[in-house]
Amino acid sequence: MKNIGWEDLQVFFHVAQTGGLSGAARELGLSAATIGRRMLALEQKTGMTLFARSQSGYALTPEGTALLHRVRAMQAAARPVEQLLSPEANRPVVRLSAGTATAHFLAGEFRELTRPGDPFVLNFVTTEAVLDIAHREVDLGIRNRPAEAGNLASLKLGTLRFAPYRSRSVPRPDLLEWVSMDEAHARHPAARWLLDEDVPVSVWANTVATVQELVRAGAGIGVMPCMIGDRDPSLARAGDLIEALTETQYLVMHDDDRHQPHLRSVISRLSAVYAAHAGLLAGDRPLRN
Repeated sequence: MKNIGWEDLQVFFHVAQTGGLSGAARELGLSAATIGRRMLALEQKTGMTLFARSQSGYALTPEGTALLHRVRAMQAAARPVEQLLSPEANRPVVRLSAGTATAHFLAGEFRELTRPGDPFVLNFVTTEAVLDIAHREVDLGIRNRPAEAGNLASLKLGTLRFAPYRSRSVPRPDLLEWVSMDEAHARHPAARWLLDEDVPVSVWANTVATVQELVRAGAGIGVMPCMIGDRDPSLARAGDLIEALTETQYLVMHDDDRHQPHLRSVISRLSAVYAAHAGLLAGDRPLRN
């Protein structure tokens, strides 16, 4: 097997994480065609088929999944060296992963999560994938279930509820159909719930952010967490709370790292933000429809 460069493995990682060439292209600043060629070359070098290619994206084969685990371990091993050589070496970076909606909510609370003079930098990692905290792919992760294995600890943050929303500016809301995540990208229970309801869909999307923008534009009704929908004056609820989607959010962290001062600061501030907005998160504060 020919030598495989670290850059090619990094490109592979982004394709695997985003599920396709276009997502990796946005993150890497390369063209989809270039990334596609590099993945073909990587498969030739390894002698393995790493992806099952289809119109809906790139799905990992068992060989691809095994390689992804090893690339993550390599990233974790290389990170201390990267941090040592970084201009920010004297300011730890706290990597906080969250889904699109949660990251959007927390970005609005940025002033509560960081303070002038903080001896650390907060790095938002927005992804619908579950990143590997045990191997320090990120430092903190907000999830809809506590840690179940590994040297991890969990902290309950709060209850999150969901409801259907529409644009307030639509003249005939009774005529609206639904905006939905497509089958290949519907990972969250809220997206799966809509697919199982067998409702008329007017437009499909492959990201949570696009669904939300389409709903704001009046394309249809979409399911959103109340912390997003109830806070947006351009949106109105299009129905009752969907109790079947109620979930508890947890902050997951590495048990060996959680007592570090910079991580303790972020953990404490996240807890305070969730406590201050418990009603919004639980859907108890809808704007007047």
